[in-house]
Amino acid sequence: MNDTFNGITTHRGREHHISKMGEFIKQIIYGGNDGIVTTFAVVAGFAGAGQDGVAQVGAIAVLLFGLANLFADATAMGLGEYLSARSENDLYHSVRDDELVEIAQNPEMERQEALEILADKGMSDADAVAMADILQRYPEYYADFMMAYEIGMSDPADENPALNGLATFAAFIAFGIIPLLPYFMFDPVRSTFHLSVIATFSALTILGLLRFGVIRQNILRCVGETVLVGGVCAAVAYGVGLAFA
Repeated sequence: MNDTFNGITTHRGREHHISKMGEFIKQIIYGGNDGIVTTFAVVAGFAGAGQDGVAQVGAIAVLLFGLANLFADATAMGLGEYLSARSENDLYHSVRDDELVEIAQNPEMERQEALEILADKGMSDADAVAMADILQRYPEYYADFMMAYEIGMSDPADENPALNGLATFAAFIAFGIIPLLPYFMFDPVRSTFHLSVIATFSALTILGLLRFGVIRQNILRCVGETVLVGGVCAAVAYGVGLAFA
């Protein structure tokens, strides 16, 4: 028998909960993918513009532009994630407050909406009426029910905007530095760019494997989608460099 209490699912006395990495998988994948592509865009832009141009500016310039983009964009994305989560939280509570007012002032309309939702979920008329009667006795839970099934908004109570922003920032930096690594070790020749391409797709593969490690479903899809999406962005970046060669 399964029970859920405070977000933890228990099964025959055992607790099942999402890992810490799983809680931030959205931010890790989003920040990591953008970090890889953003940094590779700088490298690809130089390479696409022609080897002479890269040789003239040197590895220091590639690293300077790459690191500047990396940290500036990581900061922007981290703060953007923080503001986004805060805004989502504020919106949820604003709409929920309105829902509580509707429950108090228009009980019959809310009851009818609840009955329609329950019927759509396959509940019989008698059970739907009984359920609606129970919901009306517990306005707070009634509001949570309507938020989830009428409005389609989930409670962000367990979300921490600051930690979400930090996870996005950290993932952006950790994965975004990888395409630049060859330029820390070698001169900016064509073979160095080739190593950067390999490093980029290796980073995307690692990100895909990380996604699979959390989701545990269909490794080919987890890795393939991640590499494909990042690869398309990388190809566009290189194409832009060629266009301005």
